[in-house]
Amino acid sequence: MPVKTPLTLLSVGLILAGCAAIVRNQLDSSYGPADPQRYASPTPDPGNTWQSAQQVFDRRCALCHACYDAPCQLNLASFEGIARGENKTNVYAARLLAAEPTRLFIDAHSPAEWRKKGFSPVLNERGPEGDLEGSVLYRMLRLKGKERSPKPTPAATAADAAASCPTIEEIDRYSGEGMPYGLPPLPDGEIEAITGWLKAGSPHPAPAPFPPATMQEAERWEKFFNGDSLEARLMTRYIYEHLFFAHLYFRGEPRFFEMVRSKTPPGEPVDLIATRRPYDDPGVARVYYRLRPVHETLVAKTHTPYRLDDVKLEKFRRWFLADSVKVAALPSYDRETASNPFITFRDLPLRSRYRFMLEESHFTIAGFLKGPVCRGQVALSVIDDRFWVVFADPDSPAFERDAEFLAHQADYLKLPAESGSNAFALDWLGYGRTQKKFLEIKFEYYAKAFAKAETPPTLDLLWDGDRSNPNAGLTIFRHFDQGSVVQGLVGAPPKTAWIIGYSLLERIHYLLVAGFDVYGNLGHQLNTRIYMDFLRMEGEANFVALLPIASRKAVRDYWYRGARSEVQDYIDGDATHFPLETGIAYKTADPAHELMRMMQARLAPALGQKAPLARGESSPATRAGIARLGALHGRSVSFLPQLTYLIVREQSGEERTFTLLHNNGHSNISHLFDEEARRLPDEDTLTAMEGLVGAYPNAFYRIGSADLTAFADEIAGMKSPADYSKLAARYSVGSSDPEFWAVSDHVIQAMARQSPVDAALPDYGRFRLQ
Repeated sequence: MPVKTPLTLLSVGLILAGCAAIVRNQLDSSYGPADPQRYASPTPDPGNTWQSAQQVFDRRCALCHACYDAPCQLNLASFEGIARGENKTNVYAARLLAAEPTRLFIDAHSPAEWRKKGFSPVLNERGPEGDLEGSVLYRMLRLKGKERSPKPTPAATAADAAASCPTIEEIDRYSGEGMPYGLPPLPDGEIEAITGWLKAGSPHPAPAPFPPATMQEAERWEKFFNGDSLEARLMTRYIYEHLFFAHLYFRGEPRFFEMVRSKTPPGEPVDLIATRRPYDDPGVARVYYRLRPVHETLVAKTHTPYRLDDVKLEKFRRWFLADSVKVAALPSYDRETASNPFITFRDLPLRSRYRFMLEESHFTIAGFLKGPVCRGQVALSVIDDRFWVVFADPDSPAFERDAEFLAHQADYLKLPAESGSNAFALDWLGYGRTQKKFLEIKFEYYAKAFAKAETPPTLDLLWDGDRSNPNAGLTIFRHFDQGSVVQGLVGAPPKTAWIIGYSLLERIHYLLVAGFDVYGNLGHQLNTRIYMDFLRMEGEANFVALLPIASRKAVRDYWYRGARSEVQDYIDGDATHFPLETGIAYKTADPAHELMRMMQARLAPALGQKAPLARGESSPATRAGIARLGALHGRSVSFLPQLTYLIVREQSGEERTFTLLHNNGHSNISHLFDEEARRLPDEDTLTAMEGLVGAYPNAFYRIGSADLTAFADEIAGMKSPADYSKLAARYSVGSSDPEFWAVSDHVIQAMARQSPVDAALPDYGRFRLQ
């Protein structure tokens, strides 16, 4: 094959541009000139065609096309996303310079504005005669419909496939697969629903207003969030910087809002302040915090519900607006101050800030894994596949020392976002040095404090959820480049566990959520990734500090087998070494395992309050089969997908849903590259949970209850990928299976049943294609 010189590539580009111009002229001649503003405003829809089409978009299209990881940035979870169209630029990319943000509902507000940002239409923007042939959306559906069976594709998942993103000028030369990519064609009735809407001119009525009672509640909260006192304004700035990505709701049937910054006060239309980060300079003298209704379809990879109610209102008042809280002046928005919450919010009580994050720790941690970027891909290569998280007690005497200590350490708690979105790739060296210094001072300080008090650290340092809050203990799962968090300490004791206190919890939030820019350059992404290494090691070091001194090095060495010398030096150095002996009495030769069991016992009253993921009780045969699956471990498990939804048919005919989470074993997770070289398949485990967990399933299995044990035994006997292929052929509902859409509907309905508040659509971008 001849090598393409730059001149050759330029020639090809000119030819393609010329072809596009010819096609554009033909379209203009046939249907009239394009008018991007054709869909700028709501239009009547007497035939309810949009309602019928939207049901198909929701149940079929948004399953791959939502948020930043939608192929071609084509977001089909709302009319606004459809009208915005597609863009060939990949949001998740390593770039030398930060890109301009293209956030739906934020960075532009009309199709014409999106065209200026490089988006191409997928709807016909010319005369009505071209509503079908002039629509990329229709042409891609028709292409798939002609196949009547999916083409074999070399990609393992849709996310692995190269996105070609043909425009209407390029569609005649497109030779790839139609939509839905890698999945069965849509049923005729669903294609007709979308086609009927397109034929009608793609009308879009204004969204139905929320009920008056819901809007009155929103107005009540807006009034609270926009108090005039300095204390109220600082409080709401703090709350906003932690809830800006949340889906807020009140009581009754959930209707969701998002909290935004506006130039206009309550009672006037929102005039959005659009900045890269929630703490960037708003450019106005007074910021107003408004609740904007969410009208787009909810997807699991971004849906993070947060309830506002009278109990929460009273807590906010008690935590932040008590008479003892005094704010002399509001902090600035300069980057050095705003990126460091320990400086910005030093006038708000530290215990109050911690309680705000702690009592909703499931939500807080979910933000690390999802946040405003759909999936926390920067954080996920830094964590083990399953580990437990517990928290420092905000009411312990040690926390009083924490408040005093942190007040003097703000300069050591700076975060990489201070360098902005165009960061130098080696900035992490400086932040790493300050983090190391902070840990050295921290452990020295606490060792002296405990020695002076003659009270060595014990389990009393751990928050017990006030014996009723199930957020006291969490289990975090990693599924390669996705993650999930559930309430409770799930499964057998894992390899590692973290103990998180206020300063660590706050830094992770400002590192991965408030301060992270998905459009940032390579340096910003690299600094964030490496700094998260230090924060992970701090959480682990807090756990190790409760172990006997004699056992600590062995535990750390096991967690970091094969780590580079500089990593080993760090974990063995003063930065992660707490010099005081534990006050916990151990009885076994495996104190790490024993400590995890003691944590479970301490938190049991609170963790018993967590809401079940399932309704009712499964049969004895099903429970026995699921228990057998959850006990599997070793190399045979390594051939399974990372995240599988399992549908079990009971003898009664009822179908129950479970999640199989494949947890990869690693020698260590401290290196940026070549994860496969650190894989230890013999240490893989499987977690089996009733209910559906995770946003990105890789496979569906459907099996009878009586066959579960045999299914588990077959997994235990697998020795190769070929063995898994045989298993999948027997039990899975693959991407080419005629029953795929029926099973998908069952999964979506099961998610809605297990929690109406959390109900949202999964994403099939990581589904294994067959």
